[in-house]
Amino acid sequence: MNIMQFNYFAKASTLIAALLVFNNCSRNPVTGKKELSFMSESQELALGQESDPSIQAEFGVYPDSLLQQYLTIRGKEMAKISHRPNLDFQFKVMDSEVVNAFAVPGGYVYFTRGILAHFNNEAQMMGVLGHEIGHVTARHGAQQQTKQILLQGGLIVGMIASPKFAQYAEQASQGLQLLMLKYSRDHESQSDKLGVEYSSRTGYDAKEMAGFFQTIGRIQEAAGANIPTFLSTHPDPGDRYKNVTAMAIAEQQANPNKSYDVNRDGYLRRIDGIVYGEDPRQGYVDNNNFYHPELKFEFPIPSAWKTHNSPTQFQMASSDQKAMMILTLAPEKTLSEAANAIVQKHKLKVVDQRNTTINGLQAIVQIGDQVPENAQNAQQATQNTVRVMTTFIAYNGMNYIIHGVAGIADFPQYERTFLNTMNGFRALTDYSKINVTPYRVRIKTVYNDATLQEALRSFNTPDSKLKELAILNGMELTDRVTRGMLIKTIEK
Repeated sequence: MNIMQFNYFAKASTLIAALLVFNNCSRNPVTGKKELSFMSESQELALGQESDPSIQAEFGVYPDSLLQQYLTIRGKEMAKISHRPNLDFQFKVMDSEVVNAFAVPGGYVYFTRGILAHFNNEAQMMGVLGHEIGHVTARHGAQQQTKQILLQGGLIVGMIASPKFAQYAEQASQGLQLLMLKYSRDHESQSDKLGVEYSSRTGYDAKEMAGFFQTIGRIQEAAGANIPTFLSTHPDPGDRYKNVTAMAIAEQQANPNKSYDVNRDGYLRRIDGIVYGEDPRQGYVDNNNFYHPELKFEFPIPSAWKTHNSPTQFQMASSDQKAMMILTLAPEKTLSEAANAIVQKHKLKVVDQRNTTINGLQAIVQIGDQVPENAQNAQQATQNTVRVMTTFIAYNGMNYIIHGVAGIADFPQYERTFLNTMNGFRALTDYSKINVTPYRVRIKTVYNDATLQEALRSFNTPDSKLKELAILNGMELTDRVTRGMLIKTIEK
């Protein structure tokens, strides 16, 4: 970079930064310090309100009013002692088996039934609740957005100022992504600190929150989900356990006259009966077939394809990631309206379309190409064109859509696979598939002093589930349990 380019870059960056700082400074509710922010509180609220419907559509709300009420009551209690007590926090239990809790700007906090099932006392839940509230009170969403805009802005200015810099834009973008991950880890660590503070102030033992990170680590290890810390948006669970334990001990030593509750038995009784794992009533995969007991349909799944189910769609992807299929519902009243809507929405060039029947059901099969608009030449356009085969099927008063998507060069390889799945859509009449029930957490009282493994076996737990149940109970199989103690089992 020559002197003139450097001066241009420096002046432009300084001018942009000065203007932004001058116009967008606000005081952080947690630190009390002034910080640059491109998101006002009213924008935070609007973002939360706009995001909530799509989050509910993706996960579904868990249909247990008592559990929803319980989380809301505890959440509101903690929100009152937080750094933003006047914010109208919303707390919701989501119908997902994934062990997760998250928050979005504006005070929307979500716990999955999966994470509620894995807590082993109320103190663990309150610590994580404080952590999520901390993301909102510290305005981490606004900070992340602001830093991303600034860093991307600096990258763009650099590319304009120096053609040589533009050559390294891809590497710079990758570095930017890693830097943003670091910001995320910093936010997680700050929220851990706030989780300790908030849960302790509401009278709970924050050391239990630390213990839950050991459970998270065991879940990740069992799933083979360990990744290098520098590529993770969350700090290592082992590091978090040590840090949170130290913070919790310091908090309690600073307030030696205060008592800190754990409430193990009360919490376990509250989650007795909670759905555990995937809920087959919402659709499930068995022996390369997808079954939906409530909507009463089935279709085959290609062997070795990965699947993901949500309340709004069912996704399938090939192992080589060159093709995917999606089943969803069409909002249009007729099949022809649905077919036209897909063409317009995805800007498809229709190659073929025909009316047909599939297992006695009215259907339309459509093939269309999505050609990139920014292609520089015909060859590039052909290489980047996506071919979409879509079958529209009318069944039980609803119109179903099954998309099969692949690059135009790969499409012939997958066309038969798409057709096998689409032509296999049929009414589900097998009552053994219709009448399936989910696993549920059941709280049992231990009969005698024993190891956890012995106690679980006394409740007819199969050996294949012992390690999983040990993680669910937050214990090792060799840990001792005593007569009258409550433990978790799972039953249908």
